[in-house]
This record gives sequence, structure tokens and C-alpha cells, in this order.
Amino acid sequence: MASPKSRRAIGTEASSDLVRSALRTLETEAAGLEALSASIADGLGEAFVAAVEKIRSAAGRVVISGMGKSGHVGRKVAATFASTGTPAYFVHPSEASHGDLGVITRDDVIIALSWSGETVELKDLIDYAKRFRVALVAVTASQDSTLAKAADVALIMPAAREACPLGLAPTTSTLMQLAIGDALAVALFESRGFTALDFKALHPGGRLGASLTFVRDVMHTGEKMPLVKLGTRMTEAVVEMTSKGFGCVGVVNANGHLIGIVTDGDLRRHMREDLLASPVDEVMTKNPRSIRPDQLAGEALEQLNAGKITALFVVDRAKPVGLVHFHDLLRIGVV
Repeated sequence: MASPKSRRAIGTEASSDLVRSALRTLETEAAGLEALSASIADGLGEAFVAAVEKIRSAAGRVVISGMGKSGHVGRKVAATFASTGTPAYFVHPSEASHGDLGVITRDDVIIALSWSGETVELKDLIDYAKRFRVALVAVTASQDSTLAKAADVALIMPAAREACPLGLAPTTSTLMQLAIGDALAVALFESRGFTALDFKALHPGGRLGASLTFVRDVMHTGEKMPLVKLGTRMTEAVVEMTSKGFGCVGVVNANGHLIGIVTDGDLRRHMREDLLASPVDEVMTKNPRSIRPDQLAGEALEQLNAGKITALFVVDRAKPVGLVHFHDLLRIGVV
């Protein structure tokens, strides 16, 4: 029976082997992405542009199809397209042969994924595209394959070694397919001027949707804002700060412009016997952080985290129009 010390040694050796295996996998897959990037910078770039233009000019939707692991990648790519302003959906090639071809119209563009380009299940889809002149974009590694020859645009993936030590399980190849799909989706939404507002319309739920909420929709306004004028005694400033409950009070000048802020931290840093009799001018932090009402809640959170603060005045043309607190972002799910 192995001693506890020898068992630990065996366990450590096994752990090291697993780490080395993980690193080999990542290095192999990274090499595949580097090869893909180099290929796009060279000859593949022309086909990539053609594919983007083919999809962008289509009056219909993007239909993505693939079998096995390519099919799983295709589902994700379709979801990415749809969420970034390019209507898309996935059609399983076998189901297509049993009636689902009927959902594809002549205005659509088909993106077919097959590393070999000889996936038997894609034959009916390819024939349908030819018969009804539906645009076909191929993503394959074989220039001479049936799929590549039938396509209007063929995105030929560069040769790459699978991370699987047997060279059999699709690993590097599926990552490259996924990467080219993401590249197409991003190029499309950038070329269309897709904005954060468009993104929010398609992602209203969850933390992502919350982060795309406008600051003006969550800020406290009017009498709820803790504000005092320049020259106000700290006695009054503390009362205002305490009554509003945000742990701070803004200081405005005669023109109503926000020029400073007094926080709980400022009180501690300036603690002395005559503090309450002093004017806010001597205690306030000048030129405080602020945000505009038309900025996003996610940006407000970034500012709060960067400044290690809990509240942020919302300013329009130098005048405070609201205040957003960390708890407000927590309430809507940004945090």
C-alpha cells in the first residue's frame, strides 16, 4: 500500500499532466486562430468581404446549417447574428430534408458549415439552393469539396491541427468555425451602424439589459437631490446630507453649476472642533465625478467602481439634474 507521501507525489504528478494537457490544447487551438487571422489578412479576406456583402444585401434572413459539431457551432452563430441585428435561425440539415426546406425563401442567404465539405446530410440543402437560386455561403476547409464548389462564396478555412491527441474529435476546427461566424456577425453590425440602443432592444432582460438602461431612467431628481449652495455652513450641509440619505451633498455656485461634493469620507478627513461652523468650500471635493443623463447605467457602474464611490451626480450643461446611487443599479440588476 502506497504511503501518504507517495500518494501525494502521484497526485501532484497527475495534476501536472492535466495542466500540461490543458496548455497543449489551448496552444493548439490558439495556433488555429492565428492561422485563420493570417488567412483573412491574405486571400481569405476577399471572400470574407463578399460574404458580408452577400448577407447585408439580402432581403430575407440568414439560414445557418451544419451537422454534428458544426451544427452546434451553427446554432451559436445564428444566435449571435440574431442578437446583433442580423435576423438568423438554424435549420438542421436532416430536418431540412424532411420538410424544413419550406422555411427557406429566395430572399434568404444560407451559411453551411462543414469542415470536410462533403457532409452527406447537406446535399438536399445544397440542391435546394441551386434549384431556387438561394445564395449559399460555405464555411469549409476543402476548396475542392462539393460544398465549396456549389457555394456563391466559399470561406476556406486554413489547415489546422485538432487539439484532440488522436486528431479525430473536432476541437480546433470548431473553434475556427465559431470565430469566423463571430467575425461575420461583428462586421455586419459594425457596417450597419448597430448601436447600444439597438442592442438593448434585443436584450431587454437580465444583467445585460439592465446595464443598457439610461441613467435618466434610474436617477433621483428634484427635491430628492442633496444640494447646498457655495458658502453654506457645514451644519446645514450635514443636515441636508443626512435627510436625503445618500451619504453625500452636492455644492452648486450662483449659476447652479455643480462645483463640488461633500461625502462621509470628507467629513472624516476634515474632522476638527470647528468643522460644523466651517463653510462647505473648505471641506468639499472640487470637480466631482459626474455622468450625463443620456449615458448608460453600465457606464455609471464603471465610474462608481473606478472612483470607489457609491453615488454619482447626473449633470446636464454643468447643472445637476439627478443623482444615481449604487443601490439603484443593484435594484435594476446591473450589479
